[in-house]
Amino acid sequence: MSKNIVPHEYQITAYDRQKLNGHNSLLLWFTGLSGSGKSTIANKLELKLFQEGIKTYSLDGDNIRNGINVDLTFSPEHRTENIRRIGEIANLMLDAGLVTLAAFVSPYKKDRMNIRSIVKDVNFVEIYVNTSLEECVKRDVKGLYEKALAGEIKNMTGISAPYEAPENPDLEIFTETESVEQAVERILDYIRPKLHGDNE
Repeated sequence: MSKNIVPHEYQITAYDRQKLNGHNSLLLWFTGLSGSGKSTIANKLELKLFQEGIKTYSLDGDNIRNGINVDLTFSPEHRTENIRRIGEIANLMLDAGLVTLAAFVSPYKKDRMNIRSIVKDVNFVEIYVNTSLEECVKRDVKGLYEKALAGEIKNMTGISAPYEAPENPDLEIFTETESVEQAVERILDYIRPKLHGDNE
């Protein structure tokens, strides 16, 4: 089948789109336990970027699993496929010239490394939202930990499934000691040179 697929060469390139937008494409990948604050920080960051005229789009676990990945479960194999598909979607968005904010538990190191290889290292910023399991259980914003501890949810990361924390993330956010606003400012300080520097 693949031998019959011939990509069409379009005249407008990712570089052309970035030039028109006035900034480089980036994938900001937020990883951490459920309830760690990934989506909250990503949302506030996107608002700041939007106000600065940066073209953005957010990808979130819930909006992806309710759509393109509705057929996937939370088994280890399906988690890997979930992240692989998200990586390919993010890659298209980078080609479109966007700054893409992706907030996913993404518990496996190998899957996050695969994302980095799909979108190329220069376009990838791994942001580890480091919040303790105890704090996430205390927050339990979606009621998932209560269900997992009662045995109603299987393969819950941090309870009945592992989370492999990043060893060398580009940024590490500690939500138990810094505010959302402080986290957003730290991320902005880190990505501004990447947004406006030479990404070729």
